[in-house]
Amino acid sequence: MRTMQEIASNPIFFERNRVFRVYRGGMLFHKFFGDAAEDGNLPEEWVASSVKAMNKVSAGEHEGVSRVRGEDVYLDELIAEQKEAVLGDREDLGVLVKVLDSGIRLPMQAHPDRAFSEQYFGSSYGKAEMWLVLATRPGAKLYFGFREKITKEQFAEAVAKSESDKEIMTTLVNELDVQPGDVYFIPAKMIHAIGYGCLILEIQEPTDFTIQPEAWCGDYRLNEYEMYLGLDKDTALDCFDYTVYGPHVPQLGRKEPVVTGKIGDAVAEKLVDATDTPCFAVNRYRAESGSFPLRHAPAIYVVTEGQGVVQKEGFCQQMQKGDYFLLPHSAKDSCTVTTETGITLVACLPGQR
Repeated sequence: MRTMQEIASNPIFFERNRVFRVYRGGMLFHKFFGDAAEDGNLPEEWVASSVKAMNKVSAGEHEGVSRVRGEDVYLDELIAEQKEAVLGDREDLGVLVKVLDSGIRLPMQAHPDRAFSEQYFGSSYGKAEMWLVLATRPGAKLYFGFREKITKEQFAEAVAKSESDKEIMTTLVNELDVQPGDVYFIPAKMIHAIGYGCLILEIQEPTDFTIQPEAWCGDYRLNEYEMYLGLDKDTALDCFDYTVYGPHVPQLGRKEPVVTGKIGDAVAEKLVDATDTPCFAVNRYRAESGSFPLRHAPAIYVVTEGQGVVQKEGFCQQMQKGDYFLLPHSAKDSCTVTTETGITLVACLPGQR
């Protein structure tokens, strides 16, 4: 068994970490992770996570928190003991990464901004997020932004009607066809939902705060806690931004990858940066062959295509599509990725505090 110091000195790989949600999905994990091609209620993989899931019925004290591969050590425990080695001068990791697959449309929802979270949840983090679509099923959809001007009172009426009309919420928002490679940034308080059939890499602030006032998630009736996270309905509906609406709104969130140059043998792309949000940044590196250095740490890296090796002095780990790791601060500027047949690596970076 390695010591905590040894673990925190190299790229940190993790055991799989599928998390319970009330919606069904996960079939598309088959081609990404190699899991069974079936839907169920474990449709999310929480990637290098130090965040606990806010499920009403908990599966245990570590639900949502990643366990170091081959060790009886969870990431939050490692950070507590080796904080400087893992985080440098940061207080926390500052980002949560997920891979999720929707077998049904998720409820319409919004996430709090930092001011709302501070006031009602006692957290300095809200939940701005980003979607990178990895794969789709036929007919895949996303939902983003109110279609027309709406008041809080009108929205509350629609919430009440959703008890008997399961699709009323879809009439209020912009519906989007979706393709692999699409990128969207979803600011806090924006109404949105992942529709049926999307395998998504989701990068967000490190919380599990979701206000989803729709009565149903498929055939599952949401309870009050799942809808409002313990808030009263009137307060919870303040989590939605009613000032942004119209058919143009999805284009405000859509992001086109920007090539920023080459790093070693890899083409570097910017997906989301500080011009979009101070909450996190996301880069992508594509190499057909050769090698390139990893310059960001702490950061979470996800292999979305291909295969290769990450290595530094005294460390070498094969990796392939679906693998992910946390590069600790102590390993900054000491690691190289090498590939003979091609690799695509997405880097998820914590934002500003």
